[in-house]
Amino acid sequence: MFDKHALDDLARARAAWESSTLKTTLDKMPERRRTFMTQSSVPIERLYTPLDVADMDYQRDLGMPGEYPFTRGVHASGHRGKLWTMRMFAGFGTAEETNARYKYLLEQGNMGLSVAFDLATLMGYDTDAPEAMGEFGKCGVAVSSLLDMELLMHGIPLGEVSTSMTINSPAPIIWAFYIAAAEKQGVPMAALRGTLQNDILKEYIAQKEFIFPPHPSMRLVVDTMEFGTRHMPQWNTISISGYHIREAGSTAVQELAFTLADGLEYVRWGIARGMSVDEFAPRLSFFFNVHNDFFEEIAKLRAARRIWAREMRETFGAKDPRSWLMRFHCQTAGVSLTAQQPEVNLVRVAVQALAAVMGGAQSLHTNSMDEALALPSEHAVTLALRTQQVIAEETGVANTIDPLGGSYFVEALTNQTEQAVYDYFRRIEEMGGVLPAIENGFFQTEIADASYRHQKEVDSDDRTIIGVNGYVTENYPAIPILEMDPKGYERQVARLNKLRMERDNEKVAAALNALRTACQGNENTMPHLIEAAKAYATLGEITQVMREVFGVYQEPAFI
Repeated sequence: MFDKHALDDLARARAAWESSTLKTTLDKMPERRRTFMTQSSVPIERLYTPLDVADMDYQRDLGMPGEYPFTRGVHASGHRGKLWTMRMFAGFGTAEETNARYKYLLEQGNMGLSVAFDLATLMGYDTDAPEAMGEFGKCGVAVSSLLDMELLMHGIPLGEVSTSMTINSPAPIIWAFYIAAAEKQGVPMAALRGTLQNDILKEYIAQKEFIFPPHPSMRLVVDTMEFGTRHMPQWNTISISGYHIREAGSTAVQELAFTLADGLEYVRWGIARGMSVDEFAPRLSFFFNVHNDFFEEIAKLRAARRIWAREMRETFGAKDPRSWLMRFHCQTAGVSLTAQQPEVNLVRVAVQALAAVMGGAQSLHTNSMDEALALPSEHAVTLALRTQQVIAEETGVANTIDPLGGSYFVEALTNQTEQAVYDYFRRIEEMGGVLPAIENGFFQTEIADASYRHQKEVDSDDRTIIGVNGYVTENYPAIPILEMDPKGYERQVARLNKLRMERDNEKVAAALNALRTACQGNENTMPHLIEAAKAYATLGEITQVMREVFGVYQEPAFI
């Protein structure tokens, strides 16, 4: 991309600058620290010039927006044509309480729903199960049956609103509840738009909300891929998620490498099921964390698009350009928020959200300032949404496409990130692939080591976190905290008991028996899950059938 003679001249000019102008400045005023590094501990050079991107080829490595390799974005007009979807993640207490929050967010300018489920739901238990004691509504909304889903979506036109659901091991069951609830609204499944997270590999790697062993879990994921491909053309059946990998303590490079490795594994399983890559790949989507290091996060997102496009076209032979596109949602980094001086979190979130937008996100959730303390209050979540709206309407960053494209620093960091990801790909392949690497504890150990290294940097003051080990104050203003209905648990349990008494229990038993037979064989489980949902079988009852057929996974200890 640069003339060789011009690069030689630049190298001489840079050397002269270092020995004269720079040296004079450093003699008078030394730099603030010996080493500068990204949030992921990658060293940052003092100055970047064309010498750092001398091997780049514009058409091969950058290209035009909306064209292969999509480094500069998947849409030709960027955010000039359509802003990203402002999709605020929400869920707490009962379905009624969360339904009210959804309606409030939609009134405030939220563009799509994003459902957070409580831990009992995430682990496939009904609210009144002994294993669920004390977890009702605490990290999301409780959904134990189709009835809860109907209440959760009451008055929300599911044929018009796009819904994302953060659910993994029981994802096919919750999806079946949603499909059945939509049908009761008169909305056919083919008209539904949204995303199911449904990324079980990252559960074994990072979040640990798994139920079944890896192989039957992957079978269920592919069931949803196949069902969505055949019957729900507007639905993203997997949101391949790096968010939780990053929240567990990974670096930006590890987040990207492990997420892409998972995505490529899902593609392999889809092809093994008998689908062509171009049948299902256009409906795969991604979900990334956006942390504090502004330029590293932008470089990560740009590298992600380029790597995915190349792998889909060159490794898997995808012919449809839609299969090459990486579409992704971003969420600001929950792990970066502090209980100390919580209002400072507004600043962190604004910087992270700006990086997501400049990195080309199609959808964005901004965390609220109080999330290190509790689930977001209405006031806090409104400020978080307003942060996105200010970025969209007042900053001008959405006026041009890929505004940092061509920056020597950003392009060099993008290339460096890409190379580091391929280094991880090689290591994973040498172990036999993603599942053997999970079973051997490779991902888990890499993340633990990165998390430990980061904590050591904080403890030794090599890394400053405002309010934690820098600019500490003893007193800071209290902020209002969300309070849930204290009678919500009692209402939920009473509703469950009433449901079990009033439904047609013979129909429930027949649906569960048909599901058991499907699980024992090779039949796609989704039609049977939908029938069980319509019969008002509960989440716990359906999951128990699967536990009995597939078994329950116990992660080994890794030393």
